[in-house]
Amino acid sequence: MHISIFDFSIYIKFFISLCALVNPIGMIPIFTTMTTHQTKLERKKTNLIANFSAFLILLISLFLGDSILSVFGISINSFRIAGGLLIMGIAFSMINGKFTKNKQVKSDKEKFKENISVVPLAMPLIAGPGAISSTIVWSTYYSTWINLVGCTISIFLFSLVCWLCFQAAPCVVEILGKTGINIITRVMGLLLMSLGIEFFSVGIKSIFNELLH
Repeated sequence: MHISIFDFSIYIKFFISLCALVNPIGMIPIFTTMTTHQTKLERKKTNLIANFSAFLILLISLFLGDSILSVFGISINSFRIAGGLLIMGIAFSMINGKFTKNKQVKSDKEKFKENISVVPLAMPLIAGPGAISSTIVWSTYYSTWINLVGCTISIFLFSLVCWLCFQAAPCVVEILGKTGINIITRVMGLLLMSLGIEFFSVGIKSIFNELLH
């Protein structure tokens, strides 16, 4: 599928899908909890490294994800269906309020003596299976170099948003409170559910079209 570099709606949609999938605002309490033992300077360093690492992970998925699938003999339509199901599962847990709760429980059990910037912050909390699968699917939709550059900019802006959210973590938690964070998480979950259904339906339609021809 080929589009013009000026069709910004495509890149905006990709950017919004990543935000809905990862939910940076909903991740703020998790980031705050995981970095409570750190000084202000250490927290800033952790934030920078985590989001830069997530940017690199998603960038590799964007440019090499399709090749990796080919190596394992996985069709993109199968991956779209699997990715759609995965995204819908994450969205369902977000709507039910279990997503943040489960991550919070896991983070409380961690021993934070090691560097947490790359694992678990960058992956799998920011650049998790859902975000990676979504990025690979988008790269197959719009595979020209111009479009990939546009998607790269979207990934950079997404990483920047995550960085800004984590920078403002103490203030945001105080302003929104637990109720506000929960509301935003559920709205993001609804958007994410719609995106997962779209991926799933496109994959199913493509497979049926291949069988009919």
